[in-house]
Amino acid sequence: MIDALEKSQVIPNEPIWRLTVEQYHKMIQTGILTTDDAVELLEGWLITRMTKNPRHTLSTQLLNDALRELIQSGWIINNQEPITTADSEPEPDITIIQGQRRDYVERHPSPEDVALLIEVSDATLQRDRTLKLRIYANAHIPVYWIVNLQERQIEVYTEPTGDDEQASYQQQKIYQETDSVSVVINENEVGKIKVADILP
Repeated sequence: MIDALEKSQVIPNEPIWRLTVEQYHKMIQTGILTTDDAVELLEGWLITRMTKNPRHTLSTQLLNDALRELIQSGWIINNQEPITTADSEPEPDITIIQGQRRDYVERHPSPEDVALLIEVSDATLQRDRTLKLRIYANAHIPVYWIVNLQERQIEVYTEPTGDDEQASYQQQKIYQETDSVSVVINENEVGKIKVADILP
């Protein structure tokens, strides 16, 4: 559940027009929004994406390298690319999706395509634990990781439940720097990653 501070940052007090995913796509197609615009659509709101610092970049790269050694045929890794939900189009740091690259020539992956979604969090930790967690749970993303750079741990969320503002995850496990995290794809463990190996 979003706390008062996070809610005040996301939802303005003044009347404002919220966008549908289709309207957001049209703005991109017509050039109103371009790749130079650091925004993503979250629950109908255009939210500024945070600039990534070197620690965030390194952790994302280390995690990507570790996952590539584990992912089997029939699954691919996307880095900072959109997924499309009913009311949002976030751009997670890493997403493991089923299929081949050319399966997505006409569309972005949908929640049904996603096995594992990861946000690397430093300045964005509050947003990733609240607004984005709710979006991913509402979309029934089965496994959501937060690589928490502030506290040097990985938070693993599973068993999405609820709808709209009540959406959340029933299970949360915290893995410290000395732990290893199981990588679960389509309910199958494909390997483990040491937390220390992907922290800056």
